Amino acid sequence: MHYAALAGFDVMNMKLMVLVSIVAGLVITLITGLVDVTPMHLVGATWHGWPLPWFYVIVYPGSPISVNWLNLIGDIIVWFVIVLAVALVISKFKKTSKT
Repeated sequence: MHYAALAGFDVMNMKLMVLVSIVAGLVITLITGLVDVTPMHLVGATWHGWPLPWFYVIVYPGSPISVNWLNLIGDIIVWFVIVLAVALVISKFKKTSKT
């Protein structure tokens, strides 16, 4: 028996929640790329992304943009887990309020 069925979620609903959580995690991660999280003592570069900085820009004309792929994947995972947890809690509360 599938764990989702044991937890009271139907499998199709769970698959949809996971898919939506992955997409939402990716979108939120890309949006956090707009957040400047450069440490105050750092001069000459800007860091972007939250909670892990994954996007770096060296401040001089023609400089390449750097992406820390490990931090990018970590950010996606963090936001995926947060969105999935919120979706599961909301789903549980909806089920308990209907009964």
